[in-house]
Amino acid sequence: MATSVMLKGIFPPLPTPFTVRGDVDFDGLSEDLEKYNETGLAGYVALGSNGEAVHLSIDERTRVISTISRLAAGRTVVAGVNELSTGAAIEASHRAADAGAHAALVITPYFYKGSMSQDILSRHFNEVADHSPLPVLLYNVPQNTGVIIEPSTIGALSRHQNIIGIKDSSGNMGAISDTIRLTSDRFSVLTGNGGILYPSLATGAVGAVLALACVAPRPTVELFEAVRQGEHEKARQLQHRLAPLSHIITAGLGVSGLKAALEFAGFTGGAPRAPLRQVSEADRERIKAVMRDTGFFPGLE
Repeated sequence: MATSVMLKGIFPPLPTPFTVRGDVDFDGLSEDLEKYNETGLAGYVALGSNGEAVHLSIDERTRVISTISRLAAGRTVVAGVNELSTGAAIEASHRAADAGAHAALVITPYFYKGSMSQDILSRHFNEVADHSPLPVLLYNVPQNTGVIIEPSTIGALSRHQNIIGIKDSSGNMGAISDTIRLTSDRFSVLTGNGGILYPSLATGAVGAVLALACVAPRPTVELFEAVRQGEHEKARQLQHRLAPLSHIITAGLGVSGLKAALEFAGFTGGAPRAPLRQVSEADRERIKAVMRDTGFFPGLE
């Protein structure tokens, strides 16, 4: 199955906002998209790890994808497929296509992680790609799943016409470099770790899916463009300024920290869904201090 979808640039994995009653805040999501559309982002990821897909019903997931697709203004929409069985992943890819997505971000099955050999992972992704109406983006996020797709496996999977790339959130530069070496120019390697955005791009990654881009979209896009134009010193300086913010809203405080940072940046944050909880007031002040230090949020001075 050939595809014309090419992934390149910066994609934010959009968080799912909730109202005080705990319902999905579609108005807030829509308002955020109108703001993001003015920042140079290449597209959007719906229902990634930061989208709390595992906390949403199937109907809510479908409506989130359709809302983002409707308001993306021609940008590429990638829908997270977070199912743990091959059949369910295929079904989810069909629902995502019906909701308007352009590609599916398919996570590694992880519940039976002890059985997830490279051969089993290869079979799973090949079968999903065989039957998905959307081109498939592999999702390697071992810090959440405990499962790693090895570069050699990715290299073999990249030969499938309907597997177009990978989001690698491992933070392992050696593995990312190997993946780039073992795959063709047709295959898009995107980093999912803001702490290594510049080195990943300098090594040959063609973009990123970053929580950092949800909070600081313009500077993140600016870093990407600086690398593309060969302005490496500018890119390095942007990396140094952005890295602490990336750390505190990902490895540091996770989804709850990201949502607090979004509020400070003028987007809709709100509370995460239980069992996740909002960050403490002390952590909110830590986030605010890190954001001030970047120099990208003059309203916080």
